[in-house]
Amino acid sequence: MTSSLAVVVAAAVVGALGGLLVPRLVAALPEPARDSADGDGKTTYVDLAARPGLSLASAGAAALACGLAAVAVGWSPALPMWVYLGVVGVALGYVDWCTRLLPTRLIAPSYAVVGVCAVLASALTGDWSALLGALFGWVLAGGLYFLLWFVYPRGMGYGDVRLSGVLGIALGWLGMAELVLGIYAGFLLGAVVGGGLALAKVVDRRRYAFGPFMLAGALVGALWGETAARWYGGG
Repeated sequence: MTSSLAVVVAAAVVGALGGLLVPRLVAALPEPARDSADGDGKTTYVDLAARPGLSLASAGAAALACGLAAVAVGWSPALPMWVYLGVVGVALGYVDWCTRLLPTRLIAPSYAVVGVCAVLASALTGDWSALLGALFGWVLAGGLYFLLWFVYPRGMGYGDVRLSGVLGIALGWLGMAELVLGIYAGFLLGAVVGGGLALAKVVDRRRYAFGPFMLAGALVGALWGETAARWYGGG
């Protein structure tokens, strides 16, 4: 993880500017048809977007996420996809935390954006094996989450399945270690942090938003995947 301070600061600034737009992104989302098993059925996206201090909080969160992404990948052609995920991830995490829904309107175009970024990154670096890794990450992460949803749909929303593919592409482009750690970290954070919040009665222990933990886990994978691989391999 060799990246200059200038790159980290630049990514954080871009993230902060993007984070300021999160309330607009949220307000523009079409309201879903919520049933008793999906979402709270009360809070609208317009309500969420109008909450005081959201712009500054989103800017800070996106700046942190994008800055950490720059620490992970450095001045790399892969950085744009991670900066994009840093901003959109804040919007997704916020909405999911408040409503237990991951909007398809944000996830669907993310496949196109992250996919194009992955292709361009491989074209610029000449590393086409990284693009194969991205495709493998899509299949592995998406397939795993789909299987979990298929086996026990009440334990996981289909929005998590959709999001897993996007994160799998970004992680898979970086490498197998980043992909495996990113997926594992999402589950670990969901179990430990989510379980702790459930015990503290901050969230419903039977069903709480998993998307924020998936996003945080992906960032952990990008940051420490290579280090974990060296540690595991004794290198």
